[in-house]
Amino acid sequence: MTPHPAPLRVGVLGCADIALRRMLPAFAASPAAALVAVASRDPAKAAATAARHGCRPVHGYEALLDDDTIDAVYVPLPAALHARWVEAALTAGKHVLAEKPLTTHAPTTARLLALARSRRRVLMENVMFVHHRRHTTVRTLVAEGAIGELRAFRAAFCVPRRPATDIRLRPELGGGALWDTGVYPLRAALHHLGTGLRTTGAVLTRPDEHAVDTAGAALLHTPDGVPVHLDFGLDHVYLNAYEIVGSHGRIHVDRAFTPPPDHTPAIRLDTPDGTRTVPVPPDDQVANSVAAFVAAVRDDIPPDPVVLEQATLLDAIRTATTTP
Repeated sequence: MTPHPAPLRVGVLGCADIALRRMLPAFAASPAAALVAVASRDPAKAAATAARHGCRPVHGYEALLDDDTIDAVYVPLPAALHARWVEAALTAGKHVLAEKPLTTHAPTTARLLALARSRRRVLMENVMFVHHRRHTTVRTLVAEGAIGELRAFRAAFCVPRRPATDIRLRPELGGGALWDTGVYPLRAALHHLGTGLRTTGAVLTRPDEHAVDTAGAALLHTPDGVPVHLDFGLDHVYLNAYEIVGSHGRIHVDRAFTPPPDHTPAIRLDTPDGTRTVPVPPDDQVANSVAAFVAAVRDDIPPDPVVLEQATLLDAIRTATTTP
């Protein structure tokens, strides 16, 4: 009998909300990973978080990176801090799973991806929704011609107003709607339309009371001229969906980016013959993301080039922006 490989020993840099709510429980529950330690600059916060998840507290990020009992690190820090700590982790010989966006500057993203390749370390951006099975079902429907030839792609991820103290409103931490919610519809477009997207124009809204953009939209197109419309924001009614329009049909996916694991998603397919619902079983995209990261480490999978494509497009959207 072939022995099971040892679990991937994981440490966490920081106690961000997404780590506490989603990723730490997923690492702790995974049979393929072992949650070893969580680090914080606040010893009390590290101790409380570690006690809740059955791992060891570490005071300071450097101390965790110096720990030889840790194989990989998860980085849920604010976006502007990713580059520094991802580079430090790779240099320390750790595999890295980092929250999106990997960095806020495409050349920096390119440099980190090159560093990961040169050190034979896995560097993965934690875009969880792409690991949910329903998006594979959508791809299959499109490939089988369910909606005919592609005519348009639309996606939106918008959330209600943030408190004034929210870190997503702090420019020094990489705040702003584009970096926070804009990544989701952009990645959905790349996931379903492939590479080669080009930016036509964009609008970012920055109210006087904020130092970052709180709303935005971008218009892109595929090499074949299919238009791509993306909306994102931090001061909206809640929107979380994408739509693929074809020559004789339309696919609509609601709750596209953040479904809970017990949610039974449905794909709406509209054609001239009527509307039907394509059911998809519940799926845990957070657990799937952990499993994909562990598999990448075990199989020595190089970084996904879509990460750099996404970073380049985010830069292009900023460059093309008109600010009201």
